Amino acid sequence: MFGIIGNGSWATALAKMLTDNGNRVHWWMRNERSVTHLQKKHHNPQYLTSVNFDPALILPSTDLQQVVAACEVVLICVPSAYIKEVLQQLPEDSLRGKLVISAIKGILPEQYILLNDYLHTHYKLPANQYVAITGPCHAEEVAQERLSYLTFSGLESTTTERLAQNFRTDYIRTTVNQDLWGAQYAAVLKNIYAVGAGMAHGLGYGDNFLSVYITNCYREMYGFLQTQYQQSNSVAEAPDFHTSAYLGDLLVTAYSPHSRNRSFGTLLGKGYSVMAATTEMSMVAEGYFAARGMNQVAEAMGISMPIMKQIHNALWEQCQPDEAFSAIELLLS
Repeated sequence: MFGIIGNGSWATALAKMLTDNGNRVHWWMRNERSVTHLQKKHHNPQYLTSVNFDPALILPSTDLQQVVAACEVVLICVPSAYIKEVLQQLPEDSLRGKLVISAIKGILPEQYILLNDYLHTHYKLPANQYVAITGPCHAEEVAQERLSYLTFSGLESTTTERLAQNFRTDYIRTTVNQDLWGAQYAAVLKNIYAVGAGMAHGLGYGDNFLSVYITNCYREMYGFLQTQYQQSNSVAEAPDFHTSAYLGDLLVTAYSPHSRNRSFGTLLGKGYSVMAATTEMSMVAEGYFAARGMNQVAEAMGISMPIMKQIHNALWEQCQPDEAFSAIELLLS
């Protein structure tokens, strides 16, 4: 039995995958209106409204403790900026004996840590009971059942593979690896770089520039991932970073019109303030919060990331996007 925490577009897409495979899903939603609508109309009232669910397989509720208690696998899909607020409703022992799947592509604010490290500290969840999902995969294309790929990263290969099987459909292919920390960091970084890609688009840069920008972003990400892996003292085999979970996810997030991070950056490049862009989108762009956290992480690890730094400055240090990209131009080759 699966439990889903969150009711955005990505949570809805994952619920579709699970129920298309016949899995029953306990689904936590923030408000009773969404729960009632899903029970009566059989679709999420706000996100991916074209996706209809079998009512026998969906059990929505606003009672988080009840949802978690009823399931064996907890799937967390709340934006990273709000996850601590949501999880505070749970007792410390509520995740004991459960498997947790993270569908969050962000870093937790204030402490600037990944979700598995937060759960280990606050809920005593062992790392081998945690699996992270990464793309490249847009929720909108899942709703349309266009062929997409997911990577599941976990320390226990057998457990990771067993969980991945529940998401495989005619339109979803899955792969697994053991790069638990690196895959999550890559998912965080690609959102930051995608905000930058949107800024460049909004500022009037063309495809030629964008291709050079993304190439250099990947080189910077690759350097971070290599150093992070070396510092982690992991006994697992070094991962292949030239795969879809790393490079592919960066490409689709930076280029696709479905990408909320690119859309957010485009508004900033056109002159919107952060607050105005957030209001315009009515959705959370993980890259905004991630830029602050990853700037701290990179500095703590002693890793130079000048492109990311400029995007961080545009988002958090009152540097104008055109000034940031004037500096980025000098970094590219």
